Amino acid sequence: MRWLTGIALVVVALVATFYGTAFYAVGNLVAAARTGDSIALSAQTDLPLLSRSLSKQIVAVYLDQIGAARRPSVMERTLVAAYGATVADALVTKLLTPDVLAQALRTGRFPGVEHPTPGSEMPPLTRLHDANVLELLGRVRTVNPVQLAIRTSDRTDAEHYAAVVLHRSGFTWKLAGLELPRAALRNLASSLPVK
Repeated sequence: MRWLTGIALVVVALVATFYGTAFYAVGNLVAAARTGDSIALSAQTDLPLLSRSLSKQIVAVYLDQIGAARRPSVMERTLVAAYGATVADALVTKLLTPDVLAQALRTGRFPGVEHPTPGSEMPPLTRLHDANVLELLGRVRTVNPVQLAIRTSDRTDAEHYAAVVLHRSGFTWKLAGLELPRAALRNLASSLPVK
């Protein structure tokens, strides 16, 4: 019976450490976003994963926009899916400079990108500043054993859902993705060429 209690305590300690380090990383990200500290944000960001995350989302919405205007051929869908990241790379590269990322996380708006309608921007990361541990736990979604998504939006429906994705590397967590609301993604994808 003692060994069962010992195992339970070890599991509780591991889970507490897992989420505790993630919440600590979120706190650091929020603090850096509030002050606009682009250097600290850069140090806490896995840029290749973040870039891939945004490109993938923009390409998916881009395909939806093409599909709304006309039915894309199987070959066209395959080409866009295979090489779509390169189509969105120029846009994503502009969005992920340290200063632009710092402003976007602080305000919810990407500078230089028009936000014509409410909901076409992401909720700022700084809104998590006053969240307590229980509220943060309610916002956490485990993506896989090394990734957590923490919802920044108040709403959970697909159209308005927004989250930051953290990736665990060793004992640290880094910003590895932004899950943007559909309206924000449509806004970003609209700047890509539609044929």
